[in-house]
Amino acid sequence: MDENNQENMAVEKWVNLEDIAEYLSVSKDTIRIWLRHGKLPIHRAGKRYKFKISEVDEWLREGKMTN
Repeated sequence: MDENNQENMAVEKWVNLEDIAEYLSVSKDTIRIWLRHGKLPIHRAGKRYKFKISEVDEWLREGKMTN
């Protein structure tokens, strides 16, 4: 496998609640409110929330932040 194919197959990193709040320029409390209302794409790892930036970006493109 050449180097370009390896880069294309790179696995997306998971980010935590603090990182996604910073990424979206909102407070951690706002993220928690969205989570309670099922508005944000999330994955659970035990008691921790994990996010993929690509899923959050898609959520934003679909306009779900305002719904």
